[in-house]
Amino acid sequence: MKEEITMSNSEIDYFPDVLGDGFEQLTLSLLPDYEGEAAATLVRKKSQKSSNKAILYIHGFNDYFFQAQIANRFCTKGYNFYALDLRKYGRSLLNHQKLNNVRSLLEYDEELNKALQIIQSENNSEVILMGHSTGGLIITNYAGRHLNSDLFHGVICNSPFYQFNLNLIERKLGIPILSFLGKYFPNLRIPSGFTNLYGYSLHSEKYGEWNYSLAWKPFEIPKVNLGFIHAIHNAQKNIKNNLILDVPMLVLHSSKSVYEKKWSEILKEGDAVLNVNDMRHYANRIKGKVTICEIENGIHDLFLSKEPVRELTYKKVFEWLDINF
Repeated sequence: MKEEITMSNSEIDYFPDVLGDGFEQLTLSLLPDYEGEAAATLVRKKSQKSSNKAILYIHGFNDYFFQAQIANRFCTKGYNFYALDLRKYGRSLLNHQKLNNVRSLLEYDEELNKALQIIQSENNSEVILMGHSTGGLIITNYAGRHLNSDLFHGVICNSPFYQFNLNLIERKLGIPILSFLGKYFPNLRIPSGFTNLYGYSLHSEKYGEWNYSLAWKPFEIPKVNLGFIHAIHNAQKNIKNNLILDVPMLVLHSSKSVYEKKWSEILKEGDAVLNVNDMRHYANRIKGKVTICEIENGIHDLFLSKEPVRELTYKKVFEWLDINF
C-alpha cells in the first residue's frame, strides 16, 4: 500500500545543525502524547554528488545521532544521508519529557512516516532504513508492518536489539512479568541493567575516540519506565514470530559478546551490550531476503569500532548495497 505525501517542500525549513559541516536539522511536530507536546528531529547532509539515493538512520537506546563519520562515508558513496533523533531523545528531548519514555514502538511510526515522506519529496527514489540496536528493532518491525511501501527499499540493522541480554529464567519469567506490569503501570521505574563501561569505551573523556553530548548519551543510564520494557518486549515477540519482509535486509553483528565487570581493553573488541547469538538466531527467523554478516572484533555500534573493524563494516555494507541495489 502506498503512503501519500502530506508535506510540501514549501513547508520544509531546515536550520544548521549542531554538527556543523553541512549538516542541517528540521523539527518534526508530532501529536501530543501522555507526556504532552512531542517532537522529533530530522538531520540531513546531502551528498555533493547528484543522487536519488538516501539513507535514513535510526539511533539506539540511550543515544542520538552524532556519528558524522557515518554520514560522510555514505555521502562520499553518493547517498544523501538523513538521521532521526526520535521523540524524547537527543535534539528532540523537551523539558517536560523523560528520556526514552515510550509505551509502544508503534509511537515512532509518526516520525518515521513523516521523515520518509520528506525524504521522498526531496527526490530520493531509493531509500534504505538503517538502525542501530533499538533502532534496528524499530525499523525491522516497521518494515514488517509496511509491506509494499514505496517509501523505503531496504533495511540495514547494526547490532539489533532482538532479545534482552539476560539469563534464561530472567527472559522466560522476569521480562514477561515486567512487561505485563508495564502495560498497566507504565511509569514505574527500574534500573536499566546496561553497563556504563560501554560508554567508557566510546567517549574521548574516557577510553574512546568519539566526542558526543553526555547530556544526551550519558555514561550512567537513567532508570527506565516499565512502559519501555513492555514496548521492547512486544516488538521482540514480533521478531520471534516469523516476521516477513519484502525488501532486502542486512543484519550485522560482532563476532562475540563481552561481559567485563571493570574496565578492560577487551571492551573494545566485542559487544558489551547485547548477545550476538541472539541477533543471529532471531535474524534467521525473519522470512525474506535476509543477509547476516559477522564482524570480527566489532563493538556494539560496529561503526564506532576500532578503525580496521569499522572499515570492514563499511566494506560489507557497501558490497551488500551494490549487490542488492
